[in-house]
Amino acid sequence: MKRKILGARLLALALFSAPAFSHHSNVAFEVQKIDTVTGVVTEFLWRNPHTWLKVMASDGKGGKVEWGLEGRAPGVLLRAGWSKKSLVTGETVTVDYSPAKDGSKSGLIARVTKADGNILPNAPPAQ
Repeated sequence: MKRKILGARLLALALFSAPAFSHHSNVAFEVQKIDTVTGVVTEFLWRNPHTWLKVMASDGKGGKVEWGLEGRAPGVLLRAGWSKKSLVTGETVTVDYSPAKDGSKSGLIARVTKADGNILPNAPPAQ
């Protein structure tokens, strides 16, 4: 009886923990291309598996549009010099990013330049 319960628990653990280890690729982005958007930070989410930066920018027609920009994992960005307080709501930033293939206002962050000129890279320096 104990063996059946242990077996059932191990099976459940294997089935339900597998999604936690899965990861997606960057196939949704044009990684060979870099575009730039400048705008005001509306939100910065420091969470796994990816950080997210939301920026309100001009749409070029007198209006505003919000961009959703995906960053690397917090652990990677930490080693690159970022922290969860690196970007604050209301500050102006320029983001270099690989655009989404579907044309949406989203992209994969290559680097962020703050108004004071400080550059936040997407990876630690090569050793």
